Amino acid sequence: MKVFITRQIPDQGIKMLREKGYELKIREANSPISKKELISELKNGYDALLSLLTDKIDGDVMDAGLPRLKIIANYAVGFDNVNIEEGKKRNLLMTNTPGPEITESVAEHTFALMIALARRLVESDKFLRAGNYKGWQPMLLLGTDLHHKTLGIVGLGRIGFAVAERAVKGFKMKLVYHDVKPNPDFESQFGGVYKSLDDLLKESDFVSLHVPLLPSTTHLISDAQLAMMKPTAFLINTARGPIVDEFALSKALRDKKIGGAGLDVFECEPSIDCIPDDHLDLKSFDNVVLTPHTASASIEARQAMSRVAAQNIIEALEGRTPPNLVK
Repeated sequence: MKVFITRQIPDQGIKMLREKGYELKIREANSPISKKELISELKNGYDALLSLLTDKIDGDVMDAGLPRLKIIANYAVGFDNVNIEEGKKRNLLMTNTPGPEITESVAEHTFALMIALARRLVESDKFLRAGNYKGWQPMLLLGTDLHHKTLGIVGLGRIGFAVAERAVKGFKMKLVYHDVKPNPDFESQFGGVYKSLDDLLKESDFVSLHVPLLPSTTHLISDAQLAMMKPTAFLINTARGPIVDEFALSKALRDKKIGGAGLDVFECEPSIDCIPDDHLDLKSFDNVVLTPHTASASIEARQAMSRVAAQNIIEALEGRTPPNLVK
């Protein structure tokens, strides 16, 4: 059996595949693979493709691997980079890599962004390094507390639940939430109150996004939604960049309509400067904390993703149903 891996990943999954005797080809370049290169490689004949979220897998790519290709194992929880409908037409198995380690890691990073914004940690670090600290002052770099504030969670998947647990148990926060429908289990566990998106935005001190990227969630947060938020509220996005209209966000920050934003994902990723106005660059705002899509970048989480992707491939190539089949 032959497996093509589009970029180096943590070693535990690699070891699992090699122990099965599979022939692996791991692309050496540490950059997203082009469609042309991916098609060319798959024409060499592989039973499995282990792709990353930066790899765009469409019908043309799939056809290049047929008839031999059996599975596309995406090394990511999200799978918006894979055309699922085209895969179904070709009877390909398509999988992702959810798991408790990834959930916990992203939830921790979400809170890291919330704390950094509320307590102005990045601003304080820059202030100190610039030699501006002359001694304690009662009004110096005042931030805000998280405890007993209202957190609005948009999207109640595994990560939304994990963020809620930290909010209630760790910070005694009040919870409001929005999802496709009310969730009685969530309400009984954490005391969350179901709200329309508009009401959630109006009431929350922190808004954390945890929805998948779909046509219905693209620019879910734009001018009208940002205008509803409190001028002191913070927006956190560790889901997918295009969920937030970054041009609208930049205007809201410029006009002080919200208190700040913490972003781990970007609309034109990897670029974070596709806003059509040089004066609205997200990097220019002191009340914005940016991280380079590293919410799951812990050793534990990334190794777990490697193992899950490998197990999906093993199950598929041994004629069984992979545990994380995307339907």
